[in-house]
Parts: sequence; structure tokens; C-alpha cells
Amino acid sequence: MKTPVKLTRRQFLGLSAGAATLLVGDSVLIEPSSIKTRYVKLGQGETTHRLVQFSDVHHKGDRAHLEDAVKQINALSPDFVCFTGDLVEQAEHVDEALTVLKGIKSPLYGVPGNHDYISKADFKIINEAFAATGGRWLLNENMALDHGQINLIGAVCDQEQIVQPVPGAKNIVLMHYPVFVSHLEGRTFDLMLAGHSHGGQVRLPFYGAIVLPAGVGQYELGLYETASGPLYVNPGLGCLYFDIRFNCRPEITVFEV
Repeated sequence: MKTPVKLTRRQFLGLSAGAATLLVGDSVLIEPSSIKTRYVKLGQGETTHRLVQFSDVHHKGDRAHLEDAVKQINALSPDFVCFTGDLVEQAEHVDEALTVLKGIKSPLYGVPGNHDYISKADFKIINEAFAATGGRWLLNENMALDHGQINLIGAVCDQEQIVQPVPGAKNIVLMHYPVFVSHLEGRTFDLMLAGHSHGGQVRLPFYGAIVLPAGVGQYELGLYETASGPLYVNPGLGCLYFDIRFNCRPEITVFEV
């Protein structure tokens, strides 16, 4: 039988400090820029459309990070792309963010987040950039895509009555606040997409997010089955306030519907 190895107090403290350093390095230097792709297939039948969601860019001039995201999106060849709010924190970064996003080779549709309002970003300029891809900036309105096969609804989360499904179409809702789903009871959608939560940015194993913003409710990250249909909450590409992520990498999500 092998004799158990016993660490001295100094060795234990040294190992603990080393582990802490690795965790801090990962959360500051690696995870914030390490974009993952997650695939979600909805329903049991044959899928007809591929769409990509990204959210919460919070662009602050980190152009290489956003260019990497666009490159990954284009490699997926989606039928269309959905953005669920918070392009920037300061309006001075809008032009650069849109210059990069215009490189998306599929129609780009999106809705604003609370920081897009706070920053006083020019929605007309944003709409022009999205339109250049064949898409649109949706402010409480819907678009019929692929000859009416898709009903894409952009909800600003202030007028719940505008969010209505169309019979015979695949109804997809774009919104920023996940908790808005609670206002849609009595209606059923094929997919609802939200952001805002950032997944908490720092997630502890077996616990989840340490801190979440208001407007999230119980829907902090990932896929949820709700009374109105499946809701997916994307953790975002950027960081809010501090460029730190742990156990919560930035994400591009691919849906087969």
C-alpha cells in the first residue's frame, strides 16, 4: 500500500495560490475572447431553416473579437442571423461595430437592448447597416421571410400586444429581456430568443450565476421550455462593466428549425 502524500502548509498554500492564478488568468485572458458555437435542434421533424443568434456585443473597440465572431457566423452559412440587443455601451463605438457587422453574408435582423437606448445610439444608422446585409433593425414589428414560411417578430419589450404568431408559419421572436416571455402567455411560438443576462459572466459549478441583472427572472442561460414555447437565452459575445468570464464563454448559437 502506498503511503499517502501529505502536503505541508506552505506547499498547500503554494498550490492554492497557483490554482487561483490559473483561474484568474482563464477568466481574464482566455474565456472573454474564446467564442464557442452551440448547436440546438428544435422539434422532432425535418428542419427547413438554419439561423444563428448572437447577443450583447457591448462593443468597446475590441474589433478583432467582433471580426472573429463574424468570421465564425459566415462559416456556418445560416439562412439569416438574429441579434438580440446591446450593440454598444457608448455611441462612439457604433460606427466601428456596424462596419464589422456589415461583413455578415446573411440577412441580419436585430432588436435593441437597454444599453442601445442608454447610449443614445442612432437607430437609423443601425437599420441602414442591417439593411445592407438584406436584414432589418426591428422595432415592434415583424417580417415575413422565405415567402411567409418564417414570421420573424422583433419585440422591444414595451408592447406585448405586437407579438402575435401567424398561423401556418414558423414564428420566431427576438427580444432582449428573457423575463418578457411571462407577458406572452396564451400565445405559442416556435422559438423565442433573448440575451441581456450574459449568463452572469461568472458561473460557479453546481450553483450558476453569482450576479444577474434585472429583467432575467429564472431564465439566466440556455434553453427553457415555457408556456409560450422554447426560449433560448444567449450569454452574449461581450462583457458588461468588467472583461471577465468564468465558466461562461461568449457564444454563437446555431438553431435548426
